[in-house]
Amino acid sequence: MNEHLFDLSGRVALVTGASSGLGAHFARVLAGNGARVVVAARRVERLRELTDGIAAAGGEARAVAMDVTDPDSVQAGFDAAEEAFGTVDLLVNNAGVAQSRSFLKSTETDWDYVMDTNLKAVWRVARAGAERMKKAGRPGSIVNIASLLGLGVQFGESMYATSKAGVVQLTRHMALELMRYQIRVNAICPGYFETEMNKDFFASEQGQHYVREQIPSQRLGDLSELSGPLLLLASDAGSFVNGVALPVDGGHLVKSL
Repeated sequence: MNEHLFDLSGRVALVTGASSGLGAHFARVLAGNGARVVVAARRVERLRELTDGIAAAGGEARAVAMDVTDPDSVQAGFDAAEEAFGTVDLLVNNAGVAQSRSFLKSTETDWDYVMDTNLKAVWRVARAGAERMKKAGRPGSIVNIASLLGLGVQFGESMYATSKAGVVQLTRHMALELMRYQIRVNAICPGYFETEMNKDFFASEQGQHYVREQIPSQRLGDLSELSGPLLLLASDAGSFVNGVALPVDGGHLVKSL
C-alpha cells in the first residue's frame, strides 16, 4: 500500500466557512496532510485560533477575509491566497447556512438568504477558483460540501434541501466541463454531525429522539469520519473520481428520510 496516497504536499488549499465546525476540521485535515491552507471567513479574527493551531502542529496556514455572497470579496480573498502561497489548486466550498421553515411559512427573504449562500456563492467561489487554476495551467480539485438533504427530503427543510440539491447538480456539470482542464469536481453529502449550527437541537429531547428513531446508527457522526472522504476527493488517491456526490451519513439514506 502506498503510504503517501493522501499526501497533499505542494498543494495550496482554500477552505470557505472555516471559522468553525466542518470548515475548521477540513482545514486541519488538509494541513495535517501537507497542504498549505488558506482559511476564509467573513471575520478574520475568528480564524486566529485555527491558524495558530495549525502552525503549532507543524502546518502552514493563512487567514483571509471572504464574504462568499460578495463577488469583490471573493476575488480579493483569492488574491490574498495567491499572494501568500500561489495559485489555489484545492478548493473546499464549505460555507453554508440553514433556515428551517415549513414551506408555507417560508418567505422570499428566507429563500434569498439560503440560496445566495448555499448555492449562488458555491457557484461564485468555484468559478473564481476554476478560472485561476485554468489560467495558471494547474490541475486541481474542487470539493463542494452538499448534504444528505441534497439527495433526499425532510419536513421543514424545503429551502435548505433545494439549495443542496442544486449544489449536487452543479457539481456534476462542473465535473463534466472542467475535466478537460484536469480539474476534478466532487461533492461530499454529510449526514448529521454536531456543529454550532445544530448542537442545541441535538441536545434537546426532540433531537435525541430523532437520533434514536431516524438515524440507523443511532448516533451522530464524528468529524473525524469526514476526514477520509475529504482526502480521497482532494488528493491523487481519487484521481479518477469525478462528478461524485458522496454520502457520509451512517446509512441514513438507506432508509426513508
